[in-house]
Order: sequence, then C-alpha cells, then structure tokens
Amino acid sequence: MTVLPSDADAIRARVSGSSFYTAMRLMPKVEREAMFAIYMFCRLVDDIADDGTRPRPARATALAEWRRDLDALYAGRPAGQASFLREPVQAFGLQHADFLAVIDGMEMDVVADIRAPDLATLALYCDRVAVAVGRLSTRVFGMEEAPGAELAHQLGRALQLTNILRDLDEDAAIGRLYLPRELLVQAGIEGAEPDAVIADPRVDAACRTLAAQALEHFSAADRLMRSRPRGSLLAPRLMAAVYRALLDRMLAEGWKPPRQRVRIGKPYLLYLVVRCSVFG
Repeated sequence: MTVLPSDADAIRARVSGSSFYTAMRLMPKVEREAMFAIYMFCRLVDDIADDGTRPRPARATALAEWRRDLDALYAGRPAGQASFLREPVQAFGLQHADFLAVIDGMEMDVVADIRAPDLATLALYCDRVAVAVGRLSTRVFGMEEAPGAELAHQLGRALQLTNILRDLDEDAAIGRLYLPRELLVQAGIEGAEPDAVIADPRVDAACRTLAAQALEHFSAADRLMRSRPRGSLLAPRLMAAVYRALLDRMLAEGWKPPRQRVRIGKPYLLYLVVRCSVFG
C-alpha cells in the first residue's frame, strides 16, 4: 500500500466532494491510490508555487528539493518527500519526465507572476501543469501510449483553460493573469495589470475566444474517448463532463464584471456520474 505524506488527510479533505475526488472513488483501489498519489504530488508542488508568505528564492529552493528527490526515486535511492510515489511509479510505469514537467510549470509561477502571456507561453504552461498530469493519469487508466498521449493533450488543455476562465478573480487577487496577450489586444485591452484587465467589460470577448479553444479540445477528447481505446475511461469521461458543464455555464453567464464563480452542485454531479457510468 502506498504510504502517503502526513498532510494527506488535510489534502484529501480539501478535495473531498470535488469532481476529481468523485472520479477517483469510482476507480479500483490500486488505481485510486495511484491517482491520489499523483494528485498529492501536484497539490504539494502547487502549494509551493502559490505560497505568497515565502520569498521567491525560498520557493525555488523547495521545488529544487522535489527535483532531487524525484531523481533519487528514479535512481533507486532513498527519495525523501517523493517516497510515496514509489509504488505508483513501479506499478504503472509513470515517467520521470512528466513529474519534472509539472515542477517546470510551477516554476513558471515562481520566477515571476504570469501576466497576459503570449499564446505560445500559455500553451507551454498548459502542457506542463495539465497535459503532463494527463500523461501520468492515462498510464494509470491503462491506456496505450499514443491514444493516452492524445487524450492527455486534448483533455488536459480543455480542463486547464476552463480553470483559467473560472479563476479570473482568484488569480488576479494573487497578481496573476493567464488570459493570453493576443486575445486581450484583439478585444481592445492593451494592459496586463490583472485587476484592471478583469474589471474591463471587454474581457468578456477575450474569455469567449479562449472558451472556444477549450470547446475544441473538449470535442477532440470526446471523439477520442468515443472511439473506445483500451483502458478504463470512466474517470476522464466524468472530468470532461463536469468541466464542460462548468464551461457551458460560464458561457451562458459571461465574464463581464461582476462575476460569480460557477460551481457544480452535488445533485448535478451525481447525475453526471450516473450518465457517464451508464452511457459513457
């Protein structure tokens, strides 16, 4: 059995009730424990990146310690804080490069607060913080290499873009703005100061353009899953359904200020669980 860090219960409580936790509970025990270990890793390194109480050099050092521990894990040496990943890595062939990619993404937030990145930088960020996690996950789902990588790419980007669109106000509160510069300029917004951008009614146009990109990724992921590749796909189907519902609600409500953060209630989440379980 995977031995999780001492703060596992606290992180489990934070995610309890979410669509991710619901998806994990639907999986067999070994796969469920592996997915929670991956989530734990992502949560721990993300908390380092978002820790505004520590100076940037201290956060960079903490991420470097994770790199060293992962190197030790894959070299068969004592792995310190990464030890809880040993069993999932061995059981599912999780790739060293994917864990490092996640840290690379967190480091982008540590070096400087991301503000209106160009589209290429946003794509790189999404690949690191979301697609890499997808590649780890599809190995746990038992998918073959090519369809697994494609699902990770399409669904990972769809989920991350939806998160960006949902978290505008929360990100701005910590000095970040992930909306791409090109889409802001296209909407008539020249600046990159988070509070000013999200207070501009024209931000709605930029968000709708980014939402269209997310919809394209959702559609591509759905087509791939409907082709029935090998693997257990209930969890990604549920995640896609929940996040697509969130995006649809945001599109209906728009992004003009003032905004309210959209949520999926438990009754609708249960409906999606049943729908995905029965109809795929």
